[in-house]
Amino acid sequence: MVGAGASGLMLASQLKKHNICLIETNEKIGQKIKVSGGAKCNITNNLVSCDNYLGDKKFVKEVLKNFTNEDLLTFLNKNGVNPKINPKLIKGTYFCKTSAEVIDMFTRLTTHVKKYMNTKVIDVNYVDEVFTIITNKNQIKTKKLVIASGGLSYTTLGASSIGFDIASKFGHNINTLNPALVGFTVQKEQFWFKNLSGLSIMAKVKVENKSFYGSLLFAHKGCSGPIILNSSLYWKKGKMSFDFLPDKKIKKLLIGNALISSRLPLPKRFVQEFLTSIELEDKPCNKLNEQEIKKLEIIHNYEFSPAGNFGYTKAEVTKGGICTDEIDVKSMQSLKQKDLYFLGECLDVTGELGGYNFQFAFSSAISCARNI
Repeated sequence: MVGAGASGLMLASQLKKHNICLIETNEKIGQKIKVSGGAKCNITNNLVSCDNYLGDKKFVKEVLKNFTNEDLLTFLNKNGVNPKINPKLIKGTYFCKTSAEVIDMFTRLTTHVKKYMNTKVIDVNYVDEVFTIITNKNQIKTKKLVIASGGLSYTTLGASSIGFDIASKFGHNINTLNPALVGFTVQKEQFWFKNLSGLSIMAKVKVENKSFYGSLLFAHKGCSGPIILNSSLYWKKGKMSFDFLPDKKIKKLLIGNALISSRLPLPKRFVQEFLTSIELEDKPCNKLNEQEIKKLEIIHNYEFSPAGNFGYTKAEVTKGGICTDEIDVKSMQSLKQKDLYFLGECLDVTGELGGYNFQFAFSSAISCARNI
C-alpha cells in the first residue's frame, strides 16, 4: 500500500489477517493528520451528504453510505478517541483533543503492518499478475496494490504526483488538478484587502450556485478564512460576491448625524478601506444623498474576480484527480487494471472544509477493506 495517511491507515487497520505493508515518504505515519484542524484533526461533520463534495454525486453517495459519519464516530469512540463539535470553529465539525491521539490510535491498530518509512515510490510495473513497486531503497512485489498517496497539497509533507502517475500508467484519465481549500489572490481593484491583513469579519459569500456564511480573513496576498477556502472548491473563473453585512440592512443603520464608520457594526479599519474603495468619504449619515446610499448598498453585494489562489503550498487539498467513472464504487478497484485500488484524495472527489475529506478518505478505505 502506498501512503500512510488517513485512507491508508484506515485500510491497514481493517486488514488484520493479511500480509500487508505501508510505503510512506515521511519518517512517521499520519503527517497530514497531524497538522489538520490546527493540530486538533477536524475528523468529520455532524451533517454529511454528497452535496458537500465536488465530484460525481452518485459515486460519493455510495461510498459515504458504506461508512457513515455515525459509523466513524462509533469506530473512534471504540478506540478511545472522542471528538466533539466545537461551535466556535467550523459549523458542525467534530474536532479531536489533539491530532496526536488519532495517530496514536492508528499506530496501535497497525502493529501487524510492515512499514517502510522514508521510502519514496518511483515507479510501478505489472508482469505476470504481480506488481513490482520500485522505490528509492528497494523493490517490493505484491499481488494487490492500493494507492492512498493523497494529492499535491502539502509538498512539505512529502506530497507528490505519484498516485496520478501510477493511475495514468495503467490507463486512467486524470481530471484537471488544482489547489483547493485555499485563499485567493486579488486584482488591483481589491488591493485594499491587503491593507486589512490579519483582520477577520463574519460575512456571506456567493460563488457559482453555492453560498457560505462564516469568517472572512483578509491576508497580505488577498483573502482567506473558512468561507474563502470553501469558495475555492467551486470557483472556476469569473465573479463571486460578498455580503459584508449579512444580518443587517444598511439603510436602517444610516441614521442620525454620526459618521458612517460609527454607524456600521464592522471594524472601523474595514469601513474606512471599503469607503475609499467605492470613492465615498466617511461623512455624517444625515448628509448622504440617495445616490450615495445606493453606492453604500454595494456592501451587500460586493462583486470581484479573484486573480488566482495561494497555490499548493497553502492548499489543504487537491481538487480533480482520477476519474471515478473508472473506479468500482463498491471496492475502489480500478476498472482498467485488476488488483489495483485507489483511495481518498487521489480520486476526483473533494469535500468542503469541515471534516468532509477525512470522512471520504475513511469511507473509501472501508469500502476497499470489505471487498479486497
